[in-house]
Amino acid sequence: MDINHIAKSLKELGHPTRLAIFKRVIKAGHQGIAVGDIQQQLNIPGSTLSHHISSLASAGLLTQRREGRTLFCVAQYESLANVINFLQDECCIDEQQTITP
Repeated sequence: MDINHIAKSLKELGHPTRLAIFKRVIKAGHQGIAVGDIQQQLNIPGSTLSHHISSLASAGLLTQRREGRTLFCVAQYESLANVINFLQDECCIDEQQTITP
């Protein structure tokens, strides 16, 4: 995954409100959660919530789907895994190369 995309994802998750929203969306699982439920559970004004959801969506961390009049947010678990894998990819690699004889 592109380092710029990872940086954007981390930037969007670096805001406390967006992190709380994303955590709630992840908790809902693959079926997602209605935007109204997020708003109610986290007590976030609608316009503010919409702005934060848009930011998370632009980073590829979630998508939205409409069912009738209800808008659902669904976590993009592959994108989250890519961010985590990027951070862990080279964990301790330098340590392994400095083995003494």
